[in-house]
Amino acid sequence: MKRGEKVVLGIIAVVVLILMARNFWSIETTKVKDRGIPYYSTATPEQARDAMVIYDQNNCKKCHSLWTVKDLMESVPAPILDGIGSLHDEEWFYRYFSAADPQSIVPSRLKKEWRMPSYQQLPEHDRHVLASYMASLKVKDWYLEETRKAEYEKLTGKAYKP
Repeated sequence: MKRGEKVVLGIIAVVVLILMARNFWSIETTKVKDRGIPYYSTATPEQARDAMVIYDQNNCKKCHSLWTVKDLMESVPAPILDGIGSLHDEEWFYRYFSAADPQSIVPSRLKKEWRMPSYQQLPEHDRHVLASYMASLKVKDWYLEETRKAEYEKLTGKAYKP
């Protein structure tokens, strides 16, 4: 191999090493830090247990997803409940659960048999327990806009525009 060929191969090797180093540095500096799961609850274990009894008795998971648990045999486009407490307060939930016609508060695009039923017939204590628990289902600030978007799109069937 001639001296000129060695120089050219050396230059190519240096350029390749520089490009590899630049790519490696780029990959390392552009990594997105995993922020973890955005959903959490401020409810005590007792509050959560009491609310989940009512939730199960009323078959809420037939339509809603909570902690990603849903009835897999149903495909009702009802809002996901994770983080819903960051969108509404306990008083709002109590009014909603107590309404004779929940669609007067949150209009539904679903067929009548899949619309949110009234829980007005539930004992007042149970409605308070559910309202308190739903208000405790929070989402971290960095994911709040995504939660708003998801609820809007489920309820309206339209694209979300902030």
